[in-house]
Amino acid sequence: MCLLLLALRVDPQRPLLLLGNRDEFHARPSAAAAPWPEDPRVVGGRDLQAGGAWLGLRAGGRFAVVTNRRQPQLQTAPRSRGALVRDYLLGDADAAAFAAQAARDHDAYAPFNLLLGDAAAAFGVDGVSGRAFPLESGLHGMSNGPWDARWPKTERLREGVAARLADGDDDTLLDLLADTAQPPDAVLPDTGAGIERERLLAPIFIRGADYGTRACSLVWVRADGACGLCERRYGRDGVAQGATRWRRDPGASRWAPD
Repeated sequence: MCLLLLALRVDPQRPLLLLGNRDEFHARPSAAAAPWPEDPRVVGGRDLQAGGAWLGLRAGGRFAVVTNRRQPQLQTAPRSRGALVRDYLLGDADAAAFAAQAARDHDAYAPFNLLLGDAAAAFGVDGVSGRAFPLESGLHGMSNGPWDARWPKTERLREGVAARLADGDDDTLLDLLADTAQPPDAVLPDTGAGIERERLLAPIFIRGADYGTRACSLVWVRADGACGLCERRYGRDGVAQGATRWRRDPGASRWAPD
């Protein structure tokens, strides 16, 4: 993912609600959100190049999502950042322990931000400084900069969710992720990528021939344990390529299309 808004214990009906856009090169192969063959309790998309995932949800409310950290120069590392999401969702370590281990091992990955949790707690990991920390109740925005960096698109999404969370349905919330408004140059971050690249990456939804928003996702966990994932997929230049919804109610043995 490259843009994320987490509403943690803000909505009493859905104490966990997560919205995010995955921005990626269109040539990188990936699979649509679906139950995972290794563990059908888990649902989410898959990176078919490195075998990891950018976002996923397990029955019972276990979830994880990762973004890269924008750096002036491309950095490589022994392990794919998507392995963090995959390993947490397939494993049994509690959220605090996994976050602490990911922080200790951060040098094994290219720079990242990691968000993970379960029905009891949520944690963030700064994959540049190697810091893990619990998240308090409230709205948390995350993109490709430091945690809670107030980039224009992060703040615009935060404001949109705050205004619509109480009465907005899933489609209304997902529509916030399709916002292509272009911030003025004066408020863009300077990450060393150059002004043209900063402009391309500045909107919530990125349209590009080679790189852009590939998926808009919504994850929710209800107070009674029901949970779900909605995904809208896009190709080059923002062309819609389909949508998927999965839901799992308490006591159900499998994910069902919603």
